Amino acid sequence: MAEGTFATAINCMDGRTQEPVIQWMKQQYNVDYVDQINEAGPNKALLQGDAKMIESIKQKLSISNQGHGSQALAIVGHHDCAGNPVDKPEKVEQIKQGVALVRSWGYDMDIVGLYVNDDWEVEHITT
Repeated sequence: MAEGTFATAINCMDGRTQEPVIQWMKQQYNVDYVDQINEAGPNKALLQGDAKMIESIKQKLSISNQGHGSQALAIVGHHDCAGNPVDKPEKVEQIKQGVALVRSWGYDMDIVGLYVNDDWEVEHITT
């Protein structure tokens, strides 16, 4: 097991979202590190990705959960996403559906939905 405490984020590859999400997760869960599982438009990827993409996300999540002991996971969507260019209400709904989907995978983790707004601030969508 890795040293330190970990949380995990299924986040966008967009570099603008990384730091706000990492800081929010560190503060919310009092962890040292936040593992990043990055996809372009992660909400769309979770809900509409092919089996190979979903399996890749699951494998990375297993490594974070089992190898690093991560007990918290954020499903992240954000403003101005090139990989999933839909409006905020639709993206928030996708975040909620993504949280429900990942919960169905059976990981023993606290799973939350986050939205990074146009000020690059994290909004807590769902627990």
